[in-house]
Amino acid sequence: MRDLRAYGAHAIVTGASSGIGRQFAEQLAAAGMNVVLVARRKDRLDELAAEISGEHGVECRTVALDLLAHGAIDQLSQEVAGLDVGIVVANAGIYYAGPLVDNALADELDVLSLDAAIPLQLAHRFGREFVRRRRGALVLVSSSIAASPVPYEANYAAAKAYVLSLGQALSHEWKKDGVDVLVVSPGPTRTEGLDNAVGIDFSKLGGATMDPAQVARTALDNLGRRVHVIPGLRNKLADVAGKYLLPRSSSVWMYGRIIERALTGGTGGAA
Repeated sequence: MRDLRAYGAHAIVTGASSGIGRQFAEQLAAAGMNVVLVARRKDRLDELAAEISGEHGVECRTVALDLLAHGAIDQLSQEVAGLDVGIVVANAGIYYAGPLVDNALADELDVLSLDAAIPLQLAHRFGREFVRRRRGALVLVSSSIAASPVPYEANYAAAKAYVLSLGQALSHEWKKDGVDVLVVSPGPTRTEGLDNAVGIDFSKLGGATMDPAQVARTALDNLGRRVHVIPGLRNKLADVAGKYLLPRSSSVWMYGRIIERALTGGTGGAA
């Protein structure tokens, strides 16, 4: 891994209280970066901040914030004003499983907001500063299902496809300005969201789930070297099949059959 401190002294991680976000925070701190932890649960953030600071000797700030609240990114920007922010990890996300028309429209709009619009806002707010000073890095968390439309996770998959497209395009735009963009697309990962998912039983999908530490490690190891990474051989193979080997209609049919078998009748969950 390169010296991440070359980007700046501080890293912001959204969705930092558990799962992949927590691993990003811990590994960034282990690399010597000060971290700003962003999530809704203040108690979890404070506990993690004390643990990270004690273990790695870095500064660890917490911002208890609902990113779906109006003006959330403006508030975050104010909280980190004056810090040398070098890396932003846009990890927070939610999803709703099941037939789209069975879900509340408000819930699906929250998916679009948190999973797509918030990464856009983070990219615009912090990317502008990165480009101006000609250093910085943005990490966007997409999904291995971004390569294909996915029935019963239709809106979530579409949002993650947007994140992948956004990151790849911004990487080209910002490369000349010395700013790195990486999109990481994990498959099913051992997180609280996976364990507590409502509406879908991920154990019925078969196959092993990924360690969130591996997802964060793969992303940080490739930051500045690649634009898009997919952790895990199985996920890489599924991506290749979805993009190049299967007609799009076949990919949609395959995902529809797979996801349908795992539905439990309820809806809602955290990514």
